Amino acid sequence: MAVSRNPEKSMSVIDHIRELRNSIFVSLIAYIIACIISFILSEKILSIFTEQFTQVSGVVEKTLVISSISEGFIAQLKMTVIAGLIISLPVHVFSIVKFVFPGLTVRERRIVLSFLVFSLILIILGSYLAYFKIVPLAVRFLTNPYFVPKTVGFLLNYQTNIFYVLSFILWAVLAFQAPLLMEILLALNVLKRKQVFRASRYIIVGIFVLAAIITPPDFISQLGVALPLTFFYFLALLVAKIFKFGEDT
Repeated sequence: MAVSRNPEKSMSVIDHIRELRNSIFVSLIAYIIACIISFILSEKILSIFTEQFTQVSGVVEKTLVISSISEGFIAQLKMTVIAGLIISLPVHVFSIVKFVFPGLTVRERRIVLSFLVFSLILIILGSYLAYFKIVPLAVRFLTNPYFVPKTVGFLLNYQTNIFYVLSFILWAVLAFQAPLLMEILLALNVLKRKQVFRASRYIIVGIFVLAAIITPPDFISQLGVALPLTFFYFLALLVAKIFKFGEDT
């Protein structure tokens, strides 16, 4: 049975270009506004990422230092750019969805909208695990007395370490979207469930390799990313089996 397409009138090439231009313009304005908000709130945002280093080896003190007079300004500018992108991300996603919607079937629209909701949930979960669970464990692990003698102090660079926390959170969030992307491809029959399952051993190895690349050089952080990703991978396969996604035709 044929799948019904959007009954609206087909758009011309010029209409598509106009729609793309409008989407880019809206995204750009949203990004500029988000950057302005981020700059105003930069002190509070930066304090969130420095908080993980205010207690190292059980001693509460200011442990982050600046090694050049321009470092504070550069860190604030980088944070403004990155935070602006994160804050305005929902607008960018909405613009992309709005642009591609006319070319999707009714079923494909439902799939995209459903998985957008799950994407938000995984973003929140990935951020929570990275900031509140994995990063504190990694900091405690890497600064414990077995690696750093008690007679040795810490002189942690301000810019390097706050962007270490930020980049780790961003990579964790992106990594947590991978099972969802696989589920979407299964739902659209781009991937076949049996083929994905047969490749499980290679995918699991790939998950651990990815975790080793995006995390600090300690097994605590790597397991903190790899184990949840492995769980979500098999959960995605289970959901695909329940809803018969990726069935062989």
